[in-house]
Amino acid sequence: MGSADRDEIRAAVAARYAGLARAAQAGQAISDGDPDGECNAPGHPDTGGLPEAAVRASLGCGNPVAVADLRPGETVLDLGSGGGIDVLLSARRVGLAGKAYGLDMTEEMLDLARANARAACAENVEFLRGQIEAIPLPDSSVDVIISNCVINLSTDRPAVFAESFRVLRPGGRLGITDILAEDHLTAAERLERGDRAGCLAGAPSFAEYRGGLARAGFTGITITPAQQAGDGVHSAIIRAAKP
Repeated sequence: MGSADRDEIRAAVAARYAGLARAAQAGQAISDGDPDGECNAPGHPDTGGLPEAAVRASLGCGNPVAVADLRPGETVLDLGSGGGIDVLLSARRVGLAGKAYGLDMTEEMLDLARANARAACAENVEFLRGQIEAIPLPDSSVDVIISNCVINLSTDRPAVFAESFRVLRPGGRLGITDILAEDHLTAAERLERGDRAGCLAGAPSFAEYRGGLARAGFTGITITPAQQAGDGVHSAIIRAAKP
């Protein structure tokens, strides 16, 4: 895939999520663009006390906060933080001795997330603008990386995995939920699942995801299908560690 194609897809993804952020701010119910709602699996049982707008803008396929088993005092980074729900939940888990960062490329989503953080009186959160392929944090600066149905949208997943490895401290870990395709599906068949900016189309295969994490240096990789999200496509729980 050429750089022009990558830029076009990234712009389409940004435009889609900017529109979703505006809809959430207007009080509308939103989804990832999956007509059957299969990408938005229920995953946040502990949303009591969060701003309504944060819950309404909960776009994802699981609960990476629980997957990552966050502990008090840790620093956590959410890749593709959207309206901020996973950052706010992470901030609760790590406490005031910890820190929760959210990274998103869409200014409208960042505006929504920051408003939600103010409404939640969250003191230990920070939202950053940038791309998950070039994380604007120093080397070895976070304990845990989470992400909720975002990395599958990247046009350069090797860069995402390499950057995640870079910013994690030794012994740090990944706790991700994402959309993956069964290994027998060809690249063309995966693209047939929908719009490339949507949640199902172009999803990486299980083997591609595992191989990408391993090549970046991660160990202890486990990938567990969670529920079917389409024909040959599943939400999955991904865990890995930086030695």
